[in-house]
Amino acid sequence: MGIILQPFAWLLLFFYNLFNSYGLALILFGIVVKLILFPVTLKSKKSMIQTTMLSGKMQQLQKQYGKDKERYNLEMQKLYEREKVNPMGGCIWSLIPMFVLVALYGIIREPLTYFMQMSGEQIQVLAAQLDWQTLAVTKGWVSQGNMDKLIQGMADKVASGELTVFADGLWKNKDGVISGLFQNGGFNQLYLLAQVTNENLASLQAAVNAQFAGAGEHLFVLNFIFLGIDLSLIPNLMFWNRGFGWDSIGLFLLPLISIAASTLSMKVSQATNKMSNQTKNEQMDRTNKMLMWMMPIMSLWIGFTIPAGLTVYWIAQYLVQMIQEVICGKMLKKDYEAAQEAAAKREAEEKEEEKRRKEEARLERQRRIEEEKKNRGKKKPQKKDTEPSQEGINREDSREGIRAYARGRSYIPGRYGGVTPYTDPNQLFRAIEAAETGKKKKSKSAKAKKGEQTSEEETKPQTVQAPEIPVPPAEPVVPLEQAAPAAETEEIEVEVEEIEVEIDEDENKEG
Repeated sequence: MGIILQPFAWLLLFFYNLFNSYGLALILFGIVVKLILFPVTLKSKKSMIQTTMLSGKMQQLQKQYGKDKERYNLEMQKLYEREKVNPMGGCIWSLIPMFVLVALYGIIREPLTYFMQMSGEQIQVLAAQLDWQTLAVTKGWVSQGNMDKLIQGMADKVASGELTVFADGLWKNKDGVISGLFQNGGFNQLYLLAQVTNENLASLQAAVNAQFAGAGEHLFVLNFIFLGIDLSLIPNLMFWNRGFGWDSIGLFLLPLISIAASTLSMKVSQATNKMSNQTKNEQMDRTNKMLMWMMPIMSLWIGFTIPAGLTVYWIAQYLVQMIQEVICGKMLKKDYEAAQEAAAKREAEEKEEEKRRKEEARLERQRRIEEEKKNRGKKKPQKKDTEPSQEGINREDSREGIRAYARGRSYIPGRYGGVTPYTDPNQLFRAIEAAETGKKKKSKSAKAKKGEQTSEEETKPQTVQAPEIPVPPAEPVVPLEQAAPAAETEEIEVEVEEIEVEIDEDENKEG
């Protein structure tokens, strides 16, 4: 961090050595920083104006796709790409001045480190020579309780052998590093440097040189007085505690002047953003009104919590910013008007294109309605089964019975070296069933013959004992052996019908 802050410290120190005024150096530093960042400010302003010009279209997209966030984000991205606008452009460029402000805050807070190149050990020696233990408590920079804790902590480290007493208010560890009661935090360096005066400068330089040869030569008296106000002090709301002199009243007025300058700067900035009539954006108006109240309140709080030197820098920044806003407005006015004309022309073209699309859609609907009226009551032409268009394909080669494409629509008999004879698998099943039926018929016929022979043997004694009945010559008696085959044929036919019924039932189950 020190490498980044050091160039800013050199610039501020250059202005101080040039004019021997800390306040004037801060003002010139703020002006130079604003001039360096003017191209960045111009680019940020241009990006913000371009984004503002799209507010009307953004509101329209919000109304159309407000419920569908994914579609809304997609349409917004398309809008930014079409208009060649970076939505984050204004925010990114506006962060650079904030970075410079943070850098300046670090420089003002630690002037001994960045202005006089003093190390932590050298600052501890300087603080011990100024009796920081008593001075900090008397001035109210450190509470008595915190100071007692620091002293007790050092005593405990001495008792444990971690530290040894080096001098009054100074200790050394085993490595020879000097430590003391000075805490390098808050604005303690600023308070300590403010105690260096022309009267004690020589003695302080000698004390530092005694421990660190040549280090004391970097120490000098920094004149914090600007217009009769000590810029190393922090303004207090109860200014009368310091008396009613100009030094106390002027210190109290600096945060109020900062608030007035920030409010005026915001009004000028908003005025330059409205260089011509723009689409009214209620959300943006509410945001601006909220900022008009929040920024002064925040500036007031910060102004009474930091040294007055930083407040002077802010006032200079606000004044230069107002001038830059006016210059940016004049420079961007022509570009803005040209962009506004291009946007209006593009919007007119989009409306014309939308009107043309609607007219085409209307004519298409009208044409379909007329076709439906003409075709009403007419039978729709049935699609004809067209022959395959591929060369060498014949539908008849694929036919099997009533199935026109049994072998496939692209079947070619000689495609793989010849025709594979088609065999119906049902024929094999029928042959098996026929063989089984034949066996059943043979077995049943054999059983039937055995039954007939047995019946003949049983009927012979009855024919012998029966009385002789005269038979007329016109009707010869038919022998029993000739009548038996007729009965056997009837039984076989009945069995064949039963077998056929069973075969039909089996086929139905398989189907």
